[in-house]
Amino acid sequence: MKTVYIAISADILHHGHINLIKEASKNGKLIVGVLKDEAIATYKRLPVLDYESRCSIIKNIVGVDEVVPQKTLDYTDNLRKYKPDYVFHGDDWQEGIQSKIRQNVINTLKEWGGELIEIPYTKDVSIDKLNNIVKNVGSVSESRRSKLKTLLSLKPIVRTMEAHNGLSALVVENAKVSKDEKINSFDAIWVSSLTDSTAKGKPDIELVDMTSRMNTINEIMEVSTKPIILDGDTGGLIEHFVFNIKTIERMGVSAIIIEDKMGLKKNSLFGTEVEQTQDSIEHFCEKISAGKKALRTDDFMIIARIESLILKQGMDDAIKRAKAYIDAGADGIMIHSREKSPNEIFEFCEKYQEFGSHIPLVVVPTSFNQVYEDEFAKRGVSIVIYANHLIRSAYPAMMDTANLILEKERCLEADEKCLSIKKILTLIPDQ
Repeated sequence: MKTVYIAISADILHHGHINLIKEASKNGKLIVGVLKDEAIATYKRLPVLDYESRCSIIKNIVGVDEVVPQKTLDYTDNLRKYKPDYVFHGDDWQEGIQSKIRQNVINTLKEWGGELIEIPYTKDVSIDKLNNIVKNVGSVSESRRSKLKTLLSLKPIVRTMEAHNGLSALVVENAKVSKDEKINSFDAIWVSSLTDSTAKGKPDIELVDMTSRMNTINEIMEVSTKPIILDGDTGGLIEHFVFNIKTIERMGVSAIIIEDKMGLKKNSLFGTEVEQTQDSIEHFCEKISAGKKALRTDDFMIIARIESLILKQGMDDAIKRAKAYIDAGADGIMIHSREKSPNEIFEFCEKYQEFGSHIPLVVVPTSFNQVYEDEFAKRGVSIVIYANHLIRSAYPAMMDTANLILEKERCLEADEKCLSIKKILTLIPDQ
């Protein structure tokens, strides 16, 4: 008897999937590889249903003989294990982001004379439209808030990019690159006090108050579905902090990162060049504990940012603080450095794994930017934040365009630097 293989996420099922299963089952014993949660999370939104639930659905569809896990988007491991005579798929993957995966299937099947059979994609189904419906449902506060913890359980590292308004949030939401049989996208949004202030033309000294910060969060939430990590600076007075985090928790923010400094906000990348005062361990632990007690859900995370390396207080002080902050209830630790070399960050990571491997570790590689994400992941880092790159790249582009118009005394030459009017009119959904 011939063997047939198809792979499916089974998170959104429509009659096109049923038709694919029906046609595939006519050709032999049908094995369905159901994508694991981790695989789905690498190329689209988080699955609505967990792996076991999706398997149960597929097992009960007529024509399915066996259900097996497919751990990656790439079929190769499962194809070599089951050596099917045929692989069935819709013809919609011949171009675009899945074309490399398709070619791998063809190459692997050649090893034993297997064949890829493609059936016409169901024309009256818009999977993008269905995905958008599910994404919009998942963007309500309760669903969005829990996404960060879910991502941390599914992915080796959560890739996070800053956004400072609705337009930059759309960039984070939609950016996607196919690389090495993987589909890379950003998992979460960092709402930075630096970029939020800069976008408003204000200095980064906590001049932009929490009400204004919340307005920015609302702008971002209206156009995106990804979980949000908020830069909370020092968190302010404990009495104010407990009220503010209850508000942002209710809004659907997933986490806040607060730094163990006191007084007027000065950007950490100034280091000891400006006067900065580190909070005492006891007082900062009190702030963490008070914040945890104020929360209404288990989804929201308070992440403690350690400034010891920035302020040249030494590795021992950083480790001591990490242990104390975890004991106080911190849901994560962020370690920061302004050194170009990642050596002190790597040293911290190594020491941290001895006691804090169960608590997510966060890095912001603005200075030590030569390190690849997989190297961070191997050293126990859970979240990497690209903290200011969209606004830093936007300003030079806008200045170049402005100067070009001034130089030419017309805007013709600037057109090639600009998005077309048609694209800008259709960029915003439902405009």
